[in-house]
Amino acid sequence: MRLRHLSILFAAMALSACGGAQDAAPSTEAEASQQTPAADIAVEGPERRILAFGDSLFAGYGLEENEGYPEQLEDALRKDGINARVIDAGVSGDTSAAGLQRLAFTLDAQEVKPDLVILELGGNDMLRGIQPGQTRANFEAMLQELSQREIPVLLMGMRAPPNYGPEYQQQFDSLYSELASQYDAALIPFWLESIYEDHSLFLDDRIHPTADGIAALVRNTMGDVEKALPPKP
Repeated sequence: MRLRHLSILFAAMALSACGGAQDAAPSTEAEASQQTPAADIAVEGPERRILAFGDSLFAGYGLEENEGYPEQLEDALRKDGINARVIDAGVSGDTSAAGLQRLAFTLDAQEVKPDLVILELGGNDMLRGIQPGQTRANFEAMLQELSQREIPVLLMGMRAPPNYGPEYQQQFDSLYSELASQYDAALIPFWLESIYEDHSLFLDDRIHPTADGIAALVRNTMGDVEKALPPKP
């Protein structure tokens, strides 16, 4: 039954594959999102900078300004006593190739080197039928770039639905865990796991989570983010 629900979800995703210009992405990839609620939470300790680098699932498609994953994650981390600053670098429609093209520029534009990069891409590759080998190569190049800069990574894994065929599904699903192991990155195997069966937590397109859906994702991934943050020297 779970695989059937996953197939329905990604079939809906394929119909409107990549969001569009109406996405609420920041005006520049390096621009820090405005997060008044989180900024009002007083915390002590060194600031921890996290770059949330991904597609429309990070860019807050269809949501209000402070409702996206990076914004809600920052709020939750600060409430947990971590002096977090989460930079929203989500761009709707990005494939892994598009992410690779802008990664170095985005990193160079940061005033301070991030303590952690959360890398969330690959869904649009699958929806466009890009072969997993090409997706893997793009991820390898991004992970090499981040490794050279000595920036830890948390990979947000995705899954292919069964209707793509067993060979495609195996190759796509395994690339996240294999690359995480190869590049010593932290991994969430399927970061939508906690909500994908609940249609009430998605917008009408059945692709993008609602604000409540994002809140659920933050609750279920915040521990992984905290573990992925390296100790502050």
